[in-house]
Amino acid sequence: MKFVSTRGSSPVSFGQALAQGLAPDGGLYMPQTWPVIPLTAFDGATTLPEVAEVMLRPFVDGDPIAAQIGDVVRDAFNFPAPLVPVAHEGKLSVLELFHGPTAAFKDFGARFLSASLSRIRKDASGKPLNILVATSGDTGGAVAAAFHGRPGIVVSVLFPKGLVSPTQERQLTCWGDNVHSYRVAGTFDDCQRLVKEAFVDAALKQRFELSSANSINLGRLLPQAVYYAATSLAVHRAHGVAPNFLIPAGNLGNSVACVWARKIGLPIGRIVLAHNANRTVPDFLASGQWEPRASVPTLASAMDVGSPSNMERLRALFPDIDGVRGAVRAESVSDAQIRARIAADYRQYAGEYGKPWCPHTATAAEVYARMPESERAAGRWVLVSTAHPAKSPEPGRPRFSSLPSRPPSPPKRRCRVQKRFLRCPPTRRRLPRGG
Repeated sequence: MKFVSTRGSSPVSFGQALAQGLAPDGGLYMPQTWPVIPLTAFDGATTLPEVAEVMLRPFVDGDPIAAQIGDVVRDAFNFPAPLVPVAHEGKLSVLELFHGPTAAFKDFGARFLSASLSRIRKDASGKPLNILVATSGDTGGAVAAAFHGRPGIVVSVLFPKGLVSPTQERQLTCWGDNVHSYRVAGTFDDCQRLVKEAFVDAALKQRFELSSANSINLGRLLPQAVYYAATSLAVHRAHGVAPNFLIPAGNLGNSVACVWARKIGLPIGRIVLAHNANRTVPDFLASGQWEPRASVPTLASAMDVGSPSNMERLRALFPDIDGVRGAVRAESVSDAQIRARIAADYRQYAGEYGKPWCPHTATAAEVYARMPESERAAGRWVLVSTAHPAKSPEPGRPRFSSLPSRPPSPPKRRCRVQKRFLRCPPTRRRLPRGG
């Protein structure tokens, strides 16, 4: 299979798309042709690695890594994504995506990308591969954990000063070695812009071999489709219906992954996106006019994106607004509603689910609570929980008599934040020495 840019540049292989991150014309890679995988192909596939191997094999067909895809998915998907029923609601379940090393859904894509690139580059010589990643909270920590210690790969993480939680900042800056972290005097959109500018900077490209680990990279997005595939198969096998998904949405990588899983034949019903006060996508679906704007800080900080990159992939798949509206629905949730939903649902579900939502998951829970009873009862709903609730105790979360214990932490290391700041607009655009 070959992959083409959303802006029309020449097709490349799977391995080339992963290594480049962003296409030379500034576009995002998508499959040149879409496979349709029959459900019978997944017979006997129940675990995440088993489902991943079946689902991803058509995408790596013809690439040298195809012979190793089984090892890659077993390396990447070595932690669970349990689907937990909420008995009080009957047809509602929670897809917990926070059981990886950094307790957020980004671990799935980051580990797959790391496992793939380390094998693709095993025999490569010469310049190291420099991974540039912008983060609004969880992506950078997941990428740092996944790539730390990988030979021949250097990671530079850009995060907005003061706009990630203290827990997230510790996860971004504890690594050292081949991982460099930079505070940016700006927003996530500024971080993302710096990364994109680096990819089209001729001087930088001549000096460094660059790639990305944001969801603009195909190797981040495709593996995220795996847990939607596995979950939809499990629900379909148990109940004979295609589940609907409620997804906390920011840069839209996780959302587009669900759309892609449905595109290739998985039994997925409606896809509803829950945004925080950054209303770019809900406003686009309402008006038909795409108007990116500056992001605003919210309690759900990992979703603070005013110009979501993956909308380019969604619009390439559905060129007219009616097509996009048919593919997804989107709603916006305020900080006050996030706080109220965390408190209300913890009281209501305390004996059945047992933990409060993180602020990001709470946006999806709020959208679910708004639905008419008839809509909730009409199908099976999966609420996607993107981060462990203990990761975000800082931003004004309601107080509870008991809180879930923190997930296991990586080994303690000396904090390695670079001392200088990248300012926006930047006064200098320089990569750290060696990366």
